[in-house]
This record gives sequence, structure tokens and C-alpha cells, in this order.
Amino acid sequence: MDDAATAHVIVGAGLAGAQAARTLREEGYQGPLVLIGEEEELPYERPPLSKGYLLGKDPREKIFVHPAEWYQEQRIDLRLGTAVTDLDPAAHRLTLADGSTLDYARLLLTTGAAPRHLPVPGARLAGVHHLRRVAESDELRALFRSASRIAVIGAGWIGLEVTAAARAAGVEVTVLESLELPLLRVLGREVAEVFAELHREHGVEFRFNVQVTEILGADGAVTGVQLADGTVVPAEAVLVGVGIRPSTALAEQAGLAVSDGISTDASLRTSDPDIFAAGDVARAQHPLYDRPIRVEHWANAVHQPRTAARAMLDQQVAYDRVPYFYTDQYDLGMEYTGYVEPGGYDQVVFRGDVPGREFIAFWLKDGRVLAGMNVNIWDVTDPIRELVRSGRTVDPQQLADPEVPLTDL
Repeated sequence: MDDAATAHVIVGAGLAGAQAARTLREEGYQGPLVLIGEEEELPYERPPLSKGYLLGKDPREKIFVHPAEWYQEQRIDLRLGTAVTDLDPAAHRLTLADGSTLDYARLLLTTGAAPRHLPVPGARLAGVHHLRRVAESDELRALFRSASRIAVIGAGWIGLEVTAAARAAGVEVTVLESLELPLLRVLGREVAEVFAELHREHGVEFRFNVQVTEILGADGAVTGVQLADGTVVPAEAVLVGVGIRPSTALAEQAGLAVSDGISTDASLRTSDPDIFAAGDVARAQHPLYDRPIRVEHWANAVHQPRTAARAMLDQQVAYDRVPYFYTDQYDLGMEYTGYVEPGGYDQVVFRGDVPGREFIAFWLKDGRVLAGMNVNIWDVTDPIRELVRSGRTVDPQQLADPEVPLTDL
């Protein structure tokens, strides 16, 4: 590449990387721009992999951030199926898997995260699935056409969304969870009960407070899951959804500050002034919360790289958006706005019809709204976001009253 040393380089060709590349061009950067990704696929969005695409509702083309020709039109050197094996911040140089090197002026790491694997015998058997990449979603779609019973280990977002897709395909599902309710750490007991009941109504069997000790198999294929109490749960396949781990190996090797993700300031700059990080891998100082947080959701991968790209161009910016995510399970659609650490609230207030699953739940601390979740009620994320951002104390009775407009609070 001509004038390679002046190139802006992005490592990680997912949604975050593609958003950053787009922003760099929109903000007027006309120099060499390289986007590197380990996967062979064009940059794509991950939520459909456990939602519309997995259900067979969304076509494959819909998951891609941009068509192939867009990268050519924007003069973006898109290198797919390419791994970066070494980062030398002092030399401003990357080494690729084929032994070639690439110099950069500014570097953005959008390396994302990888699924956690279970450290138990049988975890590598054929028929043990994880869901992070489009090929894995394809495997699950095929599985739903052939299997009659599966086990899902982990009752988090991915586990429950895959469970809903499996039930829609007529597959029997047993969900194995180490805690006493699904999504307990994320939502707390009050709202976790809503999701437990939702799945039970659709025929899902839950096994709570259990520990998996082995995934059983015969002739290399899964036959079941053994629990610590000796119980065996029959299954033709297993989905493991026990969380993800930020992909920080490259940053660690380069000596960047890392703590449950790549540490950055509010502008997404790392401990090296010419290296930035965004998306699932970034643990960024958040002005609203006055502490570093790492958010593993789609909206963060959409918006955070835009700030990082502007910071790469020496604009004075800070990423202070209120976190947001959503889920679709059966006939339940939900949006969550805000940020609450496990146990970080002292009250949950409901507004609306909880049994009918048309409601808003608010998490409060000392009378301030930390987060709100709207279930099958729409066009309320803006006032919820403003409630969270304002930091004002609210009257819980008014918050619970559907007759009081949220904008009045």
C-alpha cells in the first residue's frame, strides 16, 4: 500500500469495525484505511444470529453491515480471513499470520469477544455448540431440523433466545442454569421471574441451581449432560451459553492496559496514545457513571466506534451514551435502557400489566432511575433514557402510574 505508515488500521471486521471505517470516511479522512478480520464473511451484525436469522425469518444478506462493493467505493482495504499475530506499538507495526507486516499511524482494536467454554469432559464433542459466528447459527438452524431434544447450558440472553428459536422449530429444550432463575444477575429476581414463566408457558423445562460435570457422548456424538448430583439430562445436542470473554490477547501482548477488556478513557483511547478500542472488547471510562464499564451489546457496537473514529482524527469527543439492548423471545419484545451492576439497586417499580407482559420495569437506587425495561410497549426509550441521564429522584407512585406521562417525570 502506498504511504502505508500513514494508514489508519482497524483490527476486527465486525459491526464495530465497519462502523468505525464508515465514520472515518464520513468525517473526511481520505488516507489509506485498512480493515482486517479473521472471519471470511463480510462484516455482519450478530443479533440476528440468535433472533431473525436463526428463526429463518431474515435472509442472509440482511445480516451484513454493507455490501462488498461499498468497501471498494469507500477505498477501504478489506482483508478478510486474516489474523493479526503481533502488535508492536513502538514501531507502529502489525504482523499478520502470513508473516507480512503493516504499519499504521492510528490503530483501532475492535476484536470483540469469544464464547466461554465449559471446562468439563465432553465439552469438545461433536454436537456441542456455541453461538457467536454466522456459521454457528447455520449449524443450529440445521440442528433444529433434525434434533428432537437439546440441552441449553446457561440461561442468559443467548441461551434463552436460542431456546425460543428451538421451541419455535418444535424441538424439546431443557435449560440448565447454575442460579435459581434465568437472567438473575442481569435483571434481578423480580423481572427474572417474568422470563422464567414466559419459557415455561412455551414448554421449556428448567433445571435451576445445577452444576454440569460432564457432557456425555457415544461414538463422538452427544447423548446427554451429567449434573453434579448424578442426574443425566438426555440430549441429542448441547448449546453452551455461559458468557463471553473479551478478546484482549493482542492488546495484552502489546503491553496495553487490560482489565476485563482493553482499558480506555472516555474518548476510547487506550494506554497508548495512537491505539484505540471499541465494542465488546473495550472497557471504557463512562462520563455518566464516572467509572469504566464494558457493554456487550449491539447498540454499543453501533455507536461507540463512531466516537473512537472521531478521536482517531483528533476531535475532542467522549462516549457517554446510555447503554441499550433488546431481545425478542416468542411474542415478547423488550428494550432495556440503562446500566445496573448486580445488586446495585434497592427497588424495582412496575408500570403496566406484568402478567399480560405489557409493562415497564424501572430499577431505582436512592430514588433515582438507573435503568428501565419496556416489554411489548414501544416508543418510550427516549423518556426512559432521559430519566436515567437526569439523575433526578422520582416519586415511585408516579413512576408506577400509567396515567402519569414519563416525560412529566
